[in-house]
Amino acid sequence: MNRETTPAIEVSDLRFRYPGSPVESLRGVDLRIERGDFVAVVGGNGSGKTTLCKSFNGLIPHFWNGDISGTVRCNGRSTAHRTVGEIARDVGYVFQDFGNQIVRPTPRDDISFGPLNFGCEDWRERTEAVLNDLDIAHIADAQTWQLSGGQQHLTALAGVLALAPDIIVVDEPAAEVDPLRAAVVYDHLARLNERGITIIVIEHHAELVAKYAKTVVLMSEGQVSWCLPVAEALSRTADLEAADIPAPQVVAAARALVPDVARGIRSAPLTVEECAEAVREALGPARDTAAASLRLDTAAAGTDRSACTPASASFAGSETDRAEPVRGAVAVADDACRTVAEVRGITVGYQTISGARSTVIDDLDLRLHADERVALVGSNGAGKSTLLSTLAGMRLPRDGSVIIDGQETSRLSPSELAGTVCYLVQRPDQMFLQDSISADVGMFPRSRGLPDAAEITAEVLDRVGLSQVGDRDGRLLSGGQQRRATLAIGLAMRPTLLLLDEPTSSLDLRSRDDVIDMLDALAEHILCSVVATHDMHLVAEWSDRVIVLDHGRIIADTDPIGLFSDRELLDRARLVPPQVTQLGQQLGLDPLPLSLPDLITRTTHAEEVVR
Repeated sequence: MNRETTPAIEVSDLRFRYPGSPVESLRGVDLRIERGDFVAVVGGNGSGKTTLCKSFNGLIPHFWNGDISGTVRCNGRSTAHRTVGEIARDVGYVFQDFGNQIVRPTPRDDISFGPLNFGCEDWRERTEAVLNDLDIAHIADAQTWQLSGGQQHLTALAGVLALAPDIIVVDEPAAEVDPLRAAVVYDHLARLNERGITIIVIEHHAELVAKYAKTVVLMSEGQVSWCLPVAEALSRTADLEAADIPAPQVVAAARALVPDVARGIRSAPLTVEECAEAVREALGPARDTAAASLRLDTAAAGTDRSACTPASASFAGSETDRAEPVRGAVAVADDACRTVAEVRGITVGYQTISGARSTVIDDLDLRLHADERVALVGSNGAGKSTLLSTLAGMRLPRDGSVIIDGQETSRLSPSELAGTVCYLVQRPDQMFLQDSISADVGMFPRSRGLPDAAEITAEVLDRVGLSQVGDRDGRLLSGGQQRRATLAIGLAMRPTLLLLDEPTSSLDLRSRDDVIDMLDALAEHILCSVVATHDMHLVAEWSDRVIVLDHGRIIADTDPIGLFSDRELLDRARLVPPQVTQLGQQLGLDPLPLSLPDLITRTTHAEEVVR
């Protein structure tokens, strides 16, 4: 066997059915991944992406049992006759449920665990190298259970990278990781790929696929629809949209604004810079003059950012000048809005194994009002999840107080709070307590003795598109389906305050849009929603208020345009605006566009001005 010509992965007529499932998750899959390729596996939630990739390292069938036929070869050797441990020398895998693969008490211990067990003499050097490469050296000796979800994800990834196997599979590399760190992760994978390591990622972010992948595999209903070079793959817009994978915003913008791209005469640009140049060429040299004439104030652009004055907003000037925050919403009288939740000077932390106290939230003040859609953003470890759990009464502050709908959380039991505030946690599988999704969704309405509990359950399951799997155990669903199921649990509770931690992580486009639509549709039941997220598309398209956290403190209380217009703030919080906003900035649009239709409308108007 010639190793140089042997494919990294070869799959032949692979079929697999999970126990109890009425349908096959994989239906006759044939796939060949060449050595040294950088492959993105894309497709809608439940299309079979994760199931297929778990067959590459033997988790299917050696760990996940089921009805299986066909063959999978890794580096020319069948996975059927090798243990998962043996295959691990060839294939490193970062799970979608990455927390389950962290086995040691600190990141440093966990990262060195693999190299030590494989007898690598340079295990210390490997460990330090990946800690520095992924910018997590500062948490190397923290307790892993104290880490944020994003920090745990980076730790799991570092453990795989330290082994430097021939093939690396990462399920959702950008999930729960702040945007700048997502770029760091992908840059590191690209460097490994340049050294000949085969990289396979499962990804929903088309802009990351466009920038890093060489080959794209489209999964649909348990089958490989096609396997194509990235440029050709991204030109298959109908196929991608049918699978809920949108084209990158720069590709969609170029098709709408650049006639040669729309007619197929010119390849669609894959970066913001390339797209901006193509649009400028299409509009002609008078573009800058036209753009200047189109600078609109926020209201004229159709964006209403009026809201109650945030209690935590930064102010400048004399006492008489303090009517407007430096960044953010227009101030109105406090009594014009109902206060749903108020945080007064809270400090929250953990007691470490050594007995020392760590501080995660530091003397924080915040007021949340009715009819607000609040995005809570910041880098991994900024304190977003801790703040949400404190608002939900799951964690009591060391100092200060939290008041929800007029009641202090320290005086209420969790069951008393449950009818007012609902917290959907970062790890979806932690929300499943029953043996079926239907039972989990209906648990709260039934426990409250609601006569229409069955109708509420059926309506919510239908709304999130899970009616067909309502009788299945939530822990056996795909990651994206689990996200939708946890949202269904929260929606069935009809709380006053809804808190969501990374609700769109691992979701395809349709499911993410469903989340936004459902939140909008239930505004009459939910007075205020707070979403902790790294999804800047969600921030741009859904929120009307943005709270930026850094090291447990609020460093900005603003709106999406205010956030994306502040370069210093973005860098400090490790955030990257959506491509459409970056493109608007390159084209000189003011205020910045937050959606593709806004960009296209205003740029098309610019073209008319030029003419």
